[in-house]
Amino acid sequence: MNIHNAEIVISAVRSEQYPETNLPEIALAGRSNVGKSSFINTLLQRKKLARTSGKPGKTQQLNFYNIDDRFHFVDVPGYGYAKVSKTERAKWGKMIETYLRSRTNLRAVVSLVDMRHEPTRDDIQMYDFLKYYDIPVILVATKADKIPKSKWNKHESLIKKALNFDSNDDFIMFSSQTKDGYDKAWAVILEALKVEG
Repeated sequence: MNIHNAEIVISAVRSEQYPETNLPEIALAGRSNVGKSSFINTLLQRKKLARTSGKPGKTQQLNFYNIDDRFHFVDVPGYGYAKVSKTERAKWGKMIETYLRSRTNLRAVVSLVDMRHEPTRDDIQMYDFLKYYDIPVILVATKADKIPKSKWNKHESLIKKALNFDSNDDFIMFSSQTKDGYDKAWAVILEALKVEG
């Protein structure tokens, strides 16, 4: 996939700040430190477009990235153990829920989980939320390079079992280091967006 231009257009906290375009959107959700920024940067072949951080909870708004004027990636705040107050976390939850439930441009959500661990309660809650509201979901298991390939199937089974995974959904094992899953991720995303590669 050749990306010519990728830039952040706005960081929004309210629906009236969302870009006023008809461009289709893919949202990216996952717990803090799951490798969401690395996933975005790897897909877009940019080193620092999405800021990676050792500090969980760096993303605090909905970051809209314009990709070649063809679609948006929307990076949502990481959930989980970010060191923020309960009030702040509740605000993020409301902001994410409002976007996911009301945004007509949204075509699918890339839900990221860490392949090394069993999905957390938050991961399960996010997957259940997306299924409940019938929002198309693409499950991406990150940090695949940290697991020997001989154990990939075992980890995939554990993740799918914990999530009560719907076999109609796409499951992608991904590594920002080795680029495993890169082509498959793009193929699935473009299909969800209904745009050509």
